[in-house]
Amino acid sequence: MSGDTHGRTHRLELADQSLREWDATVLAADEDGIVLDRSAFYPGGGGQPPDAGVLLWGGVETRIEGVRRGEDLFLIPAEGDPLPPVGTQVRGAVSDERRTALMRTHSALHLLSGVVFRDFGALVTGGSMDPLTARMDFGLPEVPPDFKERVAAACAAEVDADRAIRVENLPRAEAFEIPDIIRTATNLLPPDLEVVRIVDIVGLDVQADGGTHVASTRQIGDIEVVKMESKGKGFRRLRIRLH
Repeated sequence: MSGDTHGRTHRLELADQSLREWDATVLAADEDGIVLDRSAFYPGGGGQPPDAGVLLWGGVETRIEGVRRGEDLFLIPAEGDPLPPVGTQVRGAVSDERRTALMRTHSALHLLSGVVFRDFGALVTGGSMDPLTARMDFGLPEVPPDFKERVAAACAAEVDADRAIRVENLPRAEAFEIPDIIRTATNLLPPDLEVVRIVDIVGLDVQADGGTHVASTRQIGDIEVVKMESKGKGFRRLRIRLH
């Protein structure tokens, strides 16, 4: 599989994260799900949940509730919805509200990890997200009493700075020449990955990442650092909410 394909599906969302509707042909439709030749449904990964949306065909609507990775990308239809026959031309549409919320949230987590790495030298040890809410864990043995407030203020400043968020694909060797490109405590990139997708919050954070993102930090919106928790010796969890 190349960086912009999975099985028989060309992944449109990697090149154009603003794309919400497109035309495609059905390659398979059975109990495993629906396979398209072209899809902008983000299949999930890197902590970001999959997209949802619809397929429109012949006056029929099939709701898509998620995506499953296998040899192909399988779109999961809502229970009871009809399956388009193989060869059918369909119009795909991603839920804009869900995708945009997840893009903002994913970019907020990159901003958060960039701030904590820059100001406290801590690597990410875990995380997860839902639309407009998320958590991120850090390896951080000691924290000052005002840690939560300092992180919140720094995140707000980076949002106000309206830094560009750029995405590019680099050969693996070139990507790994970038300092601190892996901000997680464990390198999760497959060893056979030849092309690495890079997400760059210009001037703050550069990471290998496969998810979808907004175009600038101001598009993230306000980040509320809701809570800091201790998750065992040397590990801290920050919970955020977007407004």
